[in-house]
Amino acid sequence: MSLDLKLDQVVRRHDELQAQLSGAGLDAQRFAQASKEYADLGPLVDAIRELRAVQNEVGDLQTLAADTSADSDMRALADEELRAARERLPGLERRVRLMLLPKDAADERNAILEVRAGTGGEEAALFAGELFRMYQRYAAEKGWRFEIMEMSETGLGGLKDGTATVSGRGVFARLKFESGVHRVQRVPQTEASGRIHTSAATVAVLPEAEEVDVKIDDKDLRIDVFRASGPGGQSVNTTDSAVRITHLPTGIVVSQQDEKSQHKNKAKALKILRARLYDAERQRRDAARAAERKGQVGSGDRSERIRTYNFPQSRCTDHRINLTLYKLDDVMEGRALDELVEALVADDEAARLAEFAS
Repeated sequence: MSLDLKLDQVVRRHDELQAQLSGAGLDAQRFAQASKEYADLGPLVDAIRELRAVQNEVGDLQTLAADTSADSDMRALADEELRAARERLPGLERRVRLMLLPKDAADERNAILEVRAGTGGEEAALFAGELFRMYQRYAAEKGWRFEIMEMSETGLGGLKDGTATVSGRGVFARLKFESGVHRVQRVPQTEASGRIHTSAATVAVLPEAEEVDVKIDDKDLRIDVFRASGPGGQSVNTTDSAVRITHLPTGIVVSQQDEKSQHKNKAKALKILRARLYDAERQRRDAARAAERKGQVGSGDRSERIRTYNFPQSRCTDHRINLTLYKLDDVMEGRALDELVEALVADDEAARLAEFAS
């Protein structure tokens, strides 16, 4: 179907909904559904009308510029306005095409961020801690709320794993590109010979799920309680407040021990479990769609190395889009991370536009 036919369908549907809402034939539920669809289509219809107004303007100006009987000054002015109108068209058309793309239902959700040390021992744990703090600073830059849910630290200031809830507008839409293996190259402080070591940390970003998204039956859960402990086994709690929940059908295990209340730890653990189950279902659907898509490049699997942080060269390279920034300190402080995120969002939009046009 051509773009014009698609746009005609959208405008027609918007007009139909407007007529339905101004009538009296809808019950409360259908009225609410129609109102939401009408509101959702509104910005797209406005963009379509702006595009078509400029297209009509181009047509009129072309006619005027080609009219040999018209005044020469008038034709020159028409030529000038025609160039300006033509320059606006690609941007307006791209905007409309982007708005036509299917929305990721999770984009406006909050996110659960998980960072874990990978290969590389204590150096990997130190890097995982730096990544966790990088996202914390980035959240502050964006005005998002960053709530630490669980942290398992090492004795030397590193992080075995950390989990946080990031809340705000469009959080998952921007953080979802961070999932994957992050590699660091630098000389560890404990390395006497000055050799550069490579280690890694893994990042998982999950859309926060509501209870209505994922139904969890109590019979599918095994819940164990135990005494919370700190680094090195040091007791930090004298009651069995820590909670470990195992989802028997999938084998997913979630532990929480940061709160002194067993009830609060259980609630946090269920929140993370719900997000993991929701994400697993999203990945299953995405994999099924990807299997049908020809010419797919890369699996998008989280095991893929996505980014390298090279400290000796102050270089940060995202391998998915071949983008390198020589401002690693600014990236780690959260200030320049948006440059990578913006480029990833643009690359994703370009890929989806190409698929939409095919």
